Amino acid sequence: MKEIIIRKLFELTKINKNKISQLIEIPPLPELGDYAFPCFVLANELKKNPLEIADNLAKKIHSSEFEKVEAKGPYLNFFINRNKLAEKTLKSILKEKDSYGSSKIGKGKTIIEFSQPNTHKAFHIGHVRGTSLGESLSRIFEFQGVKVFRVNYSGDTGMHIAKWIWCYQRYHKNEKLKNDESWIAEIYVDAIKRLSESENFQEEVEEINRKIESKEDKKINEIWRQTRKLSIDSWKKIYQQLNTGFDKHYFESEVESSGKEIAEDLLKKGIAKKSDGATIIDLQNFNLGIWVLLRKDGTVLYSAKDLALAKKKKKDFQADSYLVIVGDEQRLHFQQLIKTLELMGENKEKNYNFLTYALVRLPTGKMSSRTGENILYSGFISELKNNLKNEIKKREKSISGKDLEKRSLKLAIASMKYPMLKQDSNKVIVFDKSEALSFEGNTGPYLLYTYARAKSILRKSENKGTKSFKIESFSDSEKNLMLNLGKFSEITQQAYQNLAPNLIANYSFQISQAFNEFYHSSQVIGSESENFRISLVRAFSQVLKNSLNLLGIEVLEKM
Repeated sequence: MKEIIIRKLFELTKINKNKISQLIEIPPLPELGDYAFPCFVLANELKKNPLEIADNLAKKIHSSEFEKVEAKGPYLNFFINRNKLAEKTLKSILKEKDSYGSSKIGKGKTIIEFSQPNTHKAFHIGHVRGTSLGESLSRIFEFQGVKVFRVNYSGDTGMHIAKWIWCYQRYHKNEKLKNDESWIAEIYVDAIKRLSESENFQEEVEEINRKIESKEDKKINEIWRQTRKLSIDSWKKIYQQLNTGFDKHYFESEVESSGKEIAEDLLKKGIAKKSDGATIIDLQNFNLGIWVLLRKDGTVLYSAKDLALAKKKKKDFQADSYLVIVGDEQRLHFQQLIKTLELMGENKEKNYNFLTYALVRLPTGKMSSRTGENILYSGFISELKNNLKNEIKKREKSISGKDLEKRSLKLAIASMKYPMLKQDSNKVIVFDKSEALSFEGNTGPYLLYTYARAKSILRKSENKGTKSFKIESFSDSEKNLMLNLGKFSEITQQAYQNLAPNLIANYSFQISQAFNEFYHSSQVIGSESENFRISLVRAFSQVLKNSLNLLGIEVLEKM
């Protein structure tokens, strides 16, 4: 409906469509209409009084889509034709099904890099935010017609690896290597604690780091190879549970040598320079400080590796745009990266960009891989599942073990991912487990429960097919639900344009609230309007499923 208003106003005023779209409002009271347009903003451009503008436009806009269009002071108020709305929206949803709400406004190919766990460290719930954000944006882009390639990039070399191997060799060498995320994480935490005991230990770590990079020590490199594989193998199950996957997984070890070559080339060209033996780029004229590429011993920092990765991605995927999703603490680093790429002439199209997201905190404070003050994904997902199994059993005591495992996992993933996506990516999240697991309020379990409730109604109804329906009356709760379902396409486009899955997350909650209001106020099965109301329930369940799919959350047919 909003598109029709935009088109009509554009035809009559020739004002930019984007400007019209931004100005359209939802009135605070239903008696003021379903949509409103403030005409006083047109006074300067049309050289008329806003009251006169509103009155003239109200007389000229004619459409069967509206019950009426009236001027109210400087506002133009639109009242939707309920019957037309229901007929048009329901038919579109029930016909288009999984593709309802999609469009072709996007084009070309986009490379989205996200997740980026490091080997030899814990995959904790902080990683879930970046992974969930990247997967959701990938799906949103695809929903708008963009060809997306998902890529991952992991640190499998560098000082944190050297610290892990140093600690393992010195204090844990009698322990058998384990494919156990918590064991791997514990050794890294132990390394940090041990290193604080003596300054000489750091020299030993630096020597191991040089040996890993040069590959001169067979024993050390064999430990590196084996433990690297253990970390990578542990991620496979995690990504499967999080409903994501990658077209390409890059590692720092692949771009280490090319990163060093780039740094040396930048030195020759005068873009980089030597400072106390280290190779740096002075970006102070751009208010971006000093960016160090190589240590004074010649070993490569991740800054130079990121330059090599950017070039490699552009070579491997000749795309229209490249988006990297990273934690907010890396903002300056990526500003330095983008500026250096520009100085190198590698980002002339300005199509290599990044999006940051804020930290995930616990109620007790910030998480840290260094101190071990974090929540490992593997342990946390098990804890969530166990809590949810009890809730499921309350609703269905005879459920089989296999079905219980399947449902509890889907609910656990929803309870973990949804809090990460419902917030603006720039806002810090304090992850509250009890709130996330609740079946009430703005939570993942609430949305899945609402979907299952709608599917339960459809299973009980004898109206299995999509029959024609006639609307004898139209309640406020029905109208409210219909209006919200009709906004899905608009919401998905806004999410795409603003890189904002939180718009879709909160829309999912909004339509679920609207459905529950309808459910509690309107009899569905056995009512005079059964055909229409069953179609409305079916349409709601389809839109919520589409919406949750864009968040990477799978629905449950039964709770």
